[in-house]
Amino acid sequence: MARRKARAAASRRDQLLLTCEHGGNRVPRAYTSCFRGAATVLESHRGWDPGALPLARKLARRFGLPLRSVTTSRLLVEANRSPENPRIWSPYTAGLPPQERQRILDRHYWPHRRDVEAAVRASVAARRRVVHVAVHSFTPRIDGEIRKGDVGLLYDPARPRERALALRWQGILRDLDPTLRVRRNHPYRGVADGLATWLRRRFPDADYAGFELEMNQAVFEGPRRREIERALVRSLEHLLEPRSGARGPRG
Repeated sequence: MARRKARAAASRRDQLLLTCEHGGNRVPRAYTSCFRGAATVLESHRGWDPGALPLARKLARRFGLPLRSVTTSRLLVEANRSPENPRIWSPYTAGLPPQERQRILDRHYWPHRRDVEAAVRASVAARRRVVHVAVHSFTPRIDGEIRKGDVGLLYDPARPRERALALRWQGILRDLDPTLRVRRNHPYRGVADGLATWLRRRFPDADYAGFELEMNQAVFEGPRRREIERALVRSLEHLLEPRSGARGPRG
C-alpha cells in the first residue's frame, strides 16, 4: 500500500504557479494624499521590487502561464504579509481609520491572495503538484551591509519536497552558470511571514512547494542581466522536467 501511494505521488506532474507581490509602486488616486512628499520613498526598494515584474513576465511568457501580480505599492498595503501582521501597514497608511484600512484590504489585498489560493486548489484538484515561484528582488545594500548574493531561493527546509527542490534548483543554476552566486534562504528566511508561508498552512508538502525567488537588484542594473535571466528560465525548465537520475544540465 505504501509503495503504491509513493508511486502515485511520484507520477503526479508539477504545475508551475507564478506570482509577483511587489511588482509596482502605484498609489490609487483615493490615497494619493497619504503619500504627499513620498515620491523618493515610493521609487526606492521600500515602495516596490525594481526589476521583479519584468522577470516574472518573462517567465510567464516562456511557460505560457498567467502571471498573478500586484502593482500597487507595498506602502499602501503589504501583499506579502499576513493580514494580522502589523507590518502589513506602512507609516503612510497605519493611521487610517479601521474602516478605510478594511476597504484597502478588500480592494487591493484579498483579491490577489484569494486568486493565488484558488489557483493552488484547482491544480491540486487536477492532481498536480504545485511549484509556486513568487518573483521578488532585494536591494544590494541595506543599513550599511552589502548583501553577497545574486540569487536567493527562499523555502521551508522542514518540508522535505520543498527542500529537495531547492537543493536541486540551486545545483541546476550553478551548473548553468558557475559564477552565479546562488544562496538558499538569503537574504531572508523562507519561513518568515509571507504568501508562501501562508499557503503552506493550507496545503501539505506533497501538494504545494512555495519559493520566493529573490534577485539582487544590482543584477538588473548590470551587464549580465539578460544572461542571468536566461539562466533562470532554463533552470526552471530543468527543475520541472521529470526526474531522470541526473541533477541537472552540465556543459
